[in-house]
Amino acid sequence: MDQSPRLPLSLFLYAILYGGMVCMAGVLGVKQVSLGPLAVEAGVFAFLLLVILSSAVAELHGQRIATLLVRLGFVPLLISAALIQIVVALPSDPSMYPPAVAAFPIVVGQGVRLMLAGFVSYGTSQTINVLLFDRLRAGTGQMVWLRGMIASIASQILDTVLFITIGFLGERPILGLMGGQMLTKIVLSVALVPVLITLFVRLGKWLDARGG
Repeated sequence: MDQSPRLPLSLFLYAILYGGMVCMAGVLGVKQVSLGPLAVEAGVFAFLLLVILSSAVAELHGQRIATLLVRLGFVPLLISAALIQIVVALPSDPSMYPPAVAAFPIVVGQGVRLMLAGFVSYGTSQTINVLLFDRLRAGTGQMVWLRGMIASIASQILDTVLFITIGFLGERPILGLMGGQMLTKIVLSVALVPVLITLFVRLGKWLDARGG
């Protein structure tokens, strides 16, 4: 009889999705989207999913596992960043569509400073999100939606401060840029996180029950 420990189905599936969203956040961030009067880089949608997934894993499997998930997220992040740099450096096929040749490095390429800003802001904000989500349990009990919303708002603000400061300090005014980004992320956290984190936690429990 196989006595090896089984990985919970929710953790397996959420870890796969988490790794994909880590990579997608940087790619989507190239575009600025307009949400009524608010404007934000589109990577925030993938980042919100990272916040929701890490919080759901913390609720289902504990803070230690969720923190490990955040740290392992650096693996696809670093590998994808390295692959992008390699592909950008390789010569293009002469028959490639010319506008695509010019657009590719603009869309996927990042300078060293912005890459560093992304690494630092991701690791710090996601770790704080998991920690705060877990610590709020003492005050809010089983109100997963409220803990998720508060932790998301705090981590999104921290992510914005770190990324913009590291990426743009000394190159452009950053306070106005921070303000707009923070406001948009707070609004999205309030509007989306309570519903989505409740859904992901319930889905995780259902998956684990089915997975035995």
